[in-house]
Amino acid sequence: MDKLTSQCQELYYGLTPRAVRARSMMLAVDIVIIAYFVGTTFLPLYDWIIVIDAAIGLILVADFVFRMIAHADRAAFLFRALSLIDLLVIASLFVPALIGNFAFLRVIRAVRLMRSYAVSHQLRTQSPFFARNEDVIFSALNLIVFIFVITAAVFVLQVEANESINNYVDALYFTVATLTTTGFGDIILVGSTGRLLAVTIMIVGVALFIRLVQTIFMPSKVRYECSGCGLTRHESDAVHCKHCGQLVHIRTEGIQG
Repeated sequence: MDKLTSQCQELYYGLTPRAVRARSMMLAVDIVIIAYFVGTTFLPLYDWIIVIDAAIGLILVADFVFRMIAHADRAAFLFRALSLIDLLVIASLFVPALIGNFAFLRVIRAVRLMRSYAVSHQLRTQSPFFARNEDVIFSALNLIVFIFVITAAVFVLQVEANESINNYVDALYFTVATLTTTGFGDIILVGSTGRLLAVTIMIVGVALFIRLVQTIFMPSKVRYECSGCGLTRHESDAVHCKHCGQLVHIRTEGIQG
């Protein structure tokens, strides 16, 4: 067991070339799985989806177990929010044929997009592009995750009660139209729950959209903690901290001509 623990710790936390390559492969698999979940939300429950779901479920189970073994406090690992989300998603991959409610599972699958934040953190350490554009990427990610989670909720709560929402595309169309304040009016949510959901889309969604616009047009900065004063945000070409004058060592590729 000690040997397995050390191997898992090297795999997930090690700095050897082999460990870095393995994490890069796992990162690619995570991106593919997230894209698959987004894509299959638009499809009915075909037999081939059940087969692929089971295969992905086995991959996620193995990854979850190995990450738990590598973690210093396994009990704390089990009860953190991201682990609980992973367990819900894993369960949803094995039960669609049993419970027959693929609509409900769309909400759980959409929550898997929360895993995108962990993926983005990994990309930040491996990609200079992600490091330079972190704020824009996370603002866009917040908006995308919100859109797909809320769309899944709209679909599940309205598909049987609202004759205007017949499929996932209708729910996505309503969510985007409401979020952008376009409000065509051809689809409205019915019932008190639907109205509260629409209010949530308008308030939270518009705030996230405005935040994305702000980060796009604000001067880009990079995260680097100054050893003198602790300032964590600096211009990408900074040589000295603008607060205390301490020399900073921000990794840069130089001025692009």
